[in-house]
Amino acid sequence: MKITALMVLKCNPEGSDPVILANASDVSHFGYFQRSSVKEFIVFVGRTVAKRNPPGQRQSVQHEEYKVHSYNRNGLCALGFMDDHYPVRSAFSLLNQVLDEYLKNFGESWKTVQSDNAQPWPYLNEALAKFQDPAEADKLFKIQRELDETKIILHKTIDSVLERGEKLDSLVEKSSDLSAASQMFYKPAKKTNSYCTIL
Repeated sequence: MKITALMVLKCNPEGSDPVILANASDVSHFGYFQRSSVKEFIVFVGRTVAKRNPPGQRQSVQHEEYKVHSYNRNGLCALGFMDDHYPVRSAFSLLNQVLDEYLKNFGESWKTVQSDNAQPWPYLNEALAKFQDPAEADKLFKIQRELDETKIILHKTIDSVLERGEKLDSLVEKSSDLSAASQMFYKPAKKTNSYCTIL
């Protein structure tokens, strides 16, 4: 599972190209000479998808083994370029967090921006690194994964107990033998104790 890029754009209602407000990408898994072309392609596809995403809607566009997830919140649009294995719910949860963080940092100032903003936004690079694991973006996914791991451990434990079934049966037999022996010991001990109370 891999996130290649995250973008925040201002979508203009009049149909002009969206304005890039923030952009972070990790193209290290591409060849050195392909990286600049890949970045240009990300910008082109990001603008195209954002332009066609109506306000208040989420959409996913698939291209080969990659998906572009887009969430347009009243003209402020977040995009994520991810591989096909990245869970959709985690992707949209991440985009929602990115938009929340952008609004918290910049407020409504994005509405007046008219051209692409080259100003770096450190949070987007941090999010790109942090959310490579979908469990960080989606707490339900994290809980499900932990439950699956617990289930695997539980199955291993049960299997090992079943393998040792013969040993457990012998322990049960010994415990029943001890129980009978303790009953035989109890009666004389009770009688002996009764003599002690008379004295």
